[in-house]
Amino acid sequence: MKYGLHGKLSALPGKGQDLANILLEAATMVANAPGCQLYVVSTDTELDDTVWVTEVWDSKENHDKSLNVPGVRELIGQAMPLLDGMPEKGHEFNVIGGHGLKG
Repeated sequence: MKYGLHGKLSALPGKGQDLANILLEAATMVANAPGCQLYVVSTDTELDDTVWVTEVWDSKENHDKSLNVPGVRELIGQAMPLLDGMPEKGHEFNVIGGHGLKG
């Protein structure tokens, strides 16, 4: 089964789009990382400055290794000061199928 993660990040007031832009850059960086099937960045339609990230990986190990992709840790460093508190723990799930996944 593939590994999935859905996380909510709350930015400081007025910083949601800046945070989303950083996460979109991260999506580009991990697009070709081993095991990356999906990395989607979304803004909340009801909660201003709230950004959601949905990821699907071949395994949790592949997800964990994505932190070693060049530039990813630097982006995390840029994103942290924009957050309104510590990020909530993402919701992990087993992906069993659907449409839009590679391989």
